[in-house]
Amino acid sequence: MATSPDPRAARFARQRILPGFGEAAQARLAAARVVVIGAGGLGSAVLPVIAAAGVGTITVIDDDLVDETNLHRQLLHTPADLGRPKADSAADTLRALSPDTTVLPRRDLFTAAMAAALLEDADLLIDGSDTVQTRFAANDAAIAAGIPLVWGSALRWSGQVGVAWGGTDYRDLFPDGPDAEADTCETAGILPSVCTVTGGLMATEALKLLTGLGDPLIGRVLLFDGLTGTTQELAYQRDPARDADPPAPATGAASDSAVTARELTALLASDAPVLLDVREPHEFALAALPGAVLIPLGELEDRLGELDREEAIVVYCHLGVRSARALDRLRAAGFTRARHLAGGIDAWSRTVDPTLPRY
Repeated sequence: MATSPDPRAARFARQRILPGFGEAAQARLAAARVVVIGAGGLGSAVLPVIAAAGVGTITVIDDDLVDETNLHRQLLHTPADLGRPKADSAADTLRALSPDTTVLPRRDLFTAAMAAALLEDADLLIDGSDTVQTRFAANDAAIAAGIPLVWGSALRWSGQVGVAWGGTDYRDLFPDGPDAEADTCETAGILPSVCTVTGGLMATEALKLLTGLGDPLIGRVLLFDGLTGTTQELAYQRDPARDADPPAPATGAASDSAVTARELTALLASDAPVLLDVREPHEFALAALPGAVLIPLGELEDRLGELDREEAIVVYCHLGVRSARALDRLRAAGFTRARHLAGGIDAWSRTVDPTLPRY
């Protein structure tokens, strides 16, 4: 029987007292479904953190077996796990760490063909694989599913972390596509602590996206150099050429579930929908769309009676993660004309109204 961590449990007390966190953010983690590609070096840093932090359901996908050369950096596994599927070994470790987390191991290679089914109910995709080909496949799959991708890479002495979401993704950073000749840890080596630092940064981005707190690395890449102990930030933007002739929607994408910020401006100028803000009150006070109705996500199911099932509704949050979850609840409750704002109010600030504060 599936379980989820209790947001009120004592183990999360030090998180709940963080400014702006509280039980509401903890409840969002408990309800979250995250898919993680890779139970190797980066996965060994990411997976224990998000499990211990209270993420409710974690799917671990990895097609590899535990090898002795993995053990210096892949801390999910021990010598007793040699020869076992990494997904199974990782699942055992995570269940021991967080018994109330539902962990779903899958020994398989992540591919575009299986992505739609794998990500059908996911709130977030994390790529901790060691191949650029998988990272591009993960990027495209996350776009099709309408969810954020947290990605990371670690090689030799350095690591990189970024987020693909809100109209800016990995292909804007590397427009030429995968490099089949790119080095791997097997050929170039890796300092184990680089995996730890990079994976920790990835876990931080994941927790920010799932709770709606902070400023995720969207349109930015964080670079870590283990030899000098320094970090740098690389900013990048959407390539306009990609929007000149947009590709057809990927199979499995729900074309009627989301609107872009620009599409919403046209809707507001004609048959204006109800704007439903599912963020927290302190976020609403910082920035909000005119005329929006505030019902925090944690209160939505108890306050559905305040909404009209016959009206068109556009739900929005900070970045689109909470609004997508709210949309599922509205659709299940019979709100057939509900959609959500892709990229959230942050996308509105970036593409429609730059005077609206970003946070």
